[in-house]
Amino acid sequence: MIAGGGHQISAITILGEAPTPVTPCGACRQRISEFAHSGTRIVAGNNAGLRQSFTMDELLPHAFSLRMDTVA
Repeated sequence: MIAGGGHQISAITILGEAPTPVTPCGACRQRISEFAHSGTRIVAGNNAGLRQSFTMDELLPHAFSLRMDTVA
């Protein structure tokens, strides 16, 4: 994404083989949050077609950030 000139994730889908929708691990959530805003839509799914949708804040509340505009 960055190598291609992108700077922000507008939406992302994660798919995996599991009985329930697969969500990103904690490290991936933090990395995604560095290029997304709090309302960025993350869709988790599995190979059986089950889907669940989250915002970035729902998946990683209180994420660490160096951006000054996100300080409470």
